[in-house]
Amino acid sequence: MELVLSAVLPIFGLILAGYVCGRRGTLGAGATDSLNRFVVYLALPAVLFVGAAHVTRATAGPPGFLYAFAAAMLASFALSFGLERRAGHRIADCAIAGLGGGYANTGFMGIPLCLALFGQPGLQPALMSSLLTISGLFAIALGLIEFDLQAAPGLATTLLRVGRALARNPLVAAPLAGFALDLAGLDLPPAILHFMTLLGDAASPCALVTIGLFLAHRPDPAHVPGDQPAETGSIVRQVAIKLLLQPGLTWLCLLGLERWRGIVLPPAWSTSALLIAALPTGTGPFMLAKLYDREAASISRVILISTLLSVASITLLVAWL
Repeated sequence: MELVLSAVLPIFGLILAGYVCGRRGTLGAGATDSLNRFVVYLALPAVLFVGAAHVTRATAGPPGFLYAFAAAMLASFALSFGLERRAGHRIADCAIAGLGGGYANTGFMGIPLCLALFGQPGLQPALMSSLLTISGLFAIALGLIEFDLQAAPGLATTLLRVGRALARNPLVAAPLAGFALDLAGLDLPPAILHFMTLLGDAASPCALVTIGLFLAHRPDPAHVPGDQPAETGSIVRQVAIKLLLQPGLTWLCLLGLERWRGIVLPPAWSTSALLIAALPTGTGPFMLAKLYDREAASISRVILISTLLSVASITLLVAWL
């Protein structure tokens, strides 16, 4: 419990700090959008660039880990997306809900928890899962959102618009630039690497403060951005998929690899896959909702509720593991 609380309480502390500042008007009326844009256009791209620039030189880990974690993550995203789509919501909002069900808080909680449990061997699976989540799942959600918002009468025109929008998006361009740098065999100068690291370290704290600012805001009932207000059923579905289904699917994938393929992962990798899959929803979906002016009330509550419930669920999982 102490281990989990040490990872969870700072998250609530940063959200609370943003909430108090929002209620008191300390940071001004435009702070929510300004901080969110700082994360999207500067801090998070720095994280993606540095991570992608080192992924092939650092051992990517056992293929079984990548398969089990990615398969469960994509299945959770697809289910959450499909349930929202079945409820009649537009694709952009369904993509954000999909992230609510499949986007784990790998950076702010996964890395410190894995380091605390396994020491230095736990860092590698945590970093790889972060890259899969932030780069891979984000790219899928961004593509779906842009496809919906850039829709035109002809498919070719729509795809051209989507391609242009994604090429200009720093969350797509940054990891691609990092991969290109690594494939070229180039190293970042120490000063540039330190600069990018400092910038990236601000991503999670600023995103959590932004959520607190948003929760403190009392929206004008005459204007709710997006298509529909926050729905309790949608929140419950996303939280259940994130905290229950994703770790369950990950366990089934690991079990299938062992029984049908004879692949047994090292304990640090298999346990990390389960632990990271069980983490609450991260801040990424909220940032996209604000960036694209979609309805952000639901996803902010998904993040808050899943983080609160994860105190119990992660503690039980750690005890069982």
